[in-house]
Amino acid sequence: MRDLLLVAIIGVLAIMALGRPWIGIMLWNWLSIMNPHRYTYGFAATAPVAMIAGLFTLVGFLFTKEKESPFKGAPVWWLLIFVIWMTISWLVGYDPEGDFDLWNRSFKIFLMVFIALAVLNNKYHIMAFVWITAGSLAILGAKGGLFTVLTGGSYRVWGPEGSFIEGNNEMALALVTIIPFVHFLQLQLKHGWQRHLMSGVMFFCAAAALGSHSRGALLALVAMLAIFWWRSSKKGSMGVLIVVAMLALLPMMPEEWWSRMETIETYEEDASANQRINAWTVAIGVANENLSGAGMGYAYQEFFSQYGVYDNQPRAAHSIYFQILGNHGYVGLIIFSILWISTYFSGDWLRKHTKKVPEAKWAGDLGAMIQVGLVGYLVGGAFLSLAYFDLPYNMMIIAVLAKKWVETKGWERDPKVPFLEYAGFSKAKKTKLT
Repeated sequence: MRDLLLVAIIGVLAIMALGRPWIGIMLWNWLSIMNPHRYTYGFAATAPVAMIAGLFTLVGFLFTKEKESPFKGAPVWWLLIFVIWMTISWLVGYDPEGDFDLWNRSFKIFLMVFIALAVLNNKYHIMAFVWITAGSLAILGAKGGLFTVLTGGSYRVWGPEGSFIEGNNEMALALVTIIPFVHFLQLQLKHGWQRHLMSGVMFFCAAAALGSHSRGALLALVAMLAIFWWRSSKKGSMGVLIVVAMLALLPMMPEEWWSRMETIETYEEDASANQRINAWTVAIGVANENLSGAGMGYAYQEFFSQYGVYDNQPRAAHSIYFQILGNHGYVGLIIFSILWISTYFSGDWLRKHTKKVPEAKWAGDLGAMIQVGLVGYLVGGAFLSLAYFDLPYNMMIIAVLAKKWVETKGWERDPKVPFLEYAGFSKAKKTKLT
């Protein structure tokens, strides 16, 4: 029954995407981030639902007249340069044929990013995109956080099977990253009970991140909370809230959790940490010898035998920076870094240029939370191989679209109809004057 319901929802939205490709973008985003089909138990679990959503969206995009140039800001140009360099690196890399699946998966994600930037152009689009991005993970985070609280953190929280965030460490970083966006949505709500509900969701997302037993996620959470406090206009109350939340969460964590976190200070004695350092050393060696890196992956026996210092067992980079360095060389790492620096400053631009514009206050709040979420990703990503994960590129999309909306005074041209009517789910009733 669950399979049929999910496929029916996907089918309806995919058909709607033919006439309204922005709906297809929302569908793709939901499927890519949350992977709801992985929580079914029948045919839907392995069905190519993301491919179906992508194809219907692409067809709708090709025929719609409501599209613009996707190049709406500096981060988009840097992403284009990165995609071009990534493709060159793959083609001249160590094993182009073996790396094709990795390149193909990443290229599809970036293609949908450009389509999203071309068809999303108003506040409805931006808000819907934020809701789906944050909500898709917040639901999983709330469920995992409740599980962590009820079990005292004795078991780890895992992500959807077969996704970028299947592992406990990756899931934790994703949850840390979306907490600021849940807070942004909280600021847009008017009723007290709704805001309190969002506070609970943020609390449980943090609990789930801690319940993953991920050391990188702990560092990301600390960095994110520090920026969160710094960006808050009510530093006193926000500081008290953060302290209370930590005092509620940390005492319940089991001894195993504390023992694992203590290895952050004694990383040189930890085998896992040494393995990561070894992989990073190999990445540096590959980049030093190859201008464009090894391709879409550098975890090959030849490289680890040549450059490994701890052992010669091939392993993943466990770092977005060394992942890109080993895959695409120093040029790729520079482009990748500038992409996120320009995204961060797009968020800063939003904060500074919306202070005196009441209609754009929400965009200023969003800019601040983009910065907070990006810090969480960039700190936690130093210990995880998530360079091609959808979520940070969604943050880039949101930052670019919001900035463009403010620059062009989007409040003057936004649709003046209810969202459901705009989406095509309902029609306004005509009233006959008498």
